[in-house]
Amino acid sequence: MKAIIKRELKAYFTSPLGYAVLTVLAFFFGIFYTMYLKNGSADMTNVLYLMVLALFVVIPLLTMRLLANERRQKTDQLLMSAPVNISMIVLGKFFAALLFFCVFFVEVIVFNFVYLFFGATIDWLVFLGNILGMLFLSAALITIGLFISALTEDQVVAAIATYGISLILLFMNFFMDIFSMITSITVPTAVSEAFDWICFYTRYQSFTQGIFDLTNITFFISVIAVFLFMTVRVVDRKRWA
Repeated sequence: MKAIIKRELKAYFTSPLGYAVLTVLAFFFGIFYTMYLKNGSADMTNVLYLMVLALFVVIPLLTMRLLANERRQKTDQLLMSAPVNISMIVLGKFFAALLFFCVFFVEVIVFNFVYLFFGATIDWLVFLGNILGMLFLSAALITIGLFISALTEDQVVAAIATYGISLILLFMNFFMDIFSMITSITVPTAVSEAFDWICFYTRYQSFTQGIFDLTNITFFISVIAVFLFMTVRVVDRKRWA
């Protein structure tokens, strides 16, 4: 698995795509940071709260090539014939994408210490909650993108499909509210609660307040585990096919 992680990280840092992703993250972070700073707020919580929009933009770009590109270039046959378990291949690609994304956290931590240096008061529990919540959310979205990348050899199709599914899962309850507003149809309480339960953004919100709810942590871990398992099954099926 270490060899897979090293290979994928090298691919990110030696290709324009990797730097494009980091640039987009830095751009969004800079825009949100400047916006709140002009309003007299030095609280990083609000900035990280809005960074979900950046996650939605960059993660499909980060994951679209993970397995789709292997199939397009026929290098997946080399991976399948290597003395490596399929699970290790999938986990290696997942952790490589997640570790690459974590480079962004270095920037966030540096800015937080700059705040501290200039005498700002920092609620470290809330800050840790934001970081942990973003880590869980990004990991869940990466596994979804990885799964979709395993279904096709077209990177563009993988990216578009990941955008669509991520948009639905992130803002499911907002779409329900818009639907009710447009159609004037009252959504049953059970349906509304089910959408709120599935909605990733709702789960993420509690972390931004420094609340470490075991239910939300379990939810994200379950999503990650399920999509990783399905990815392994898809890759294994194509191996035998």
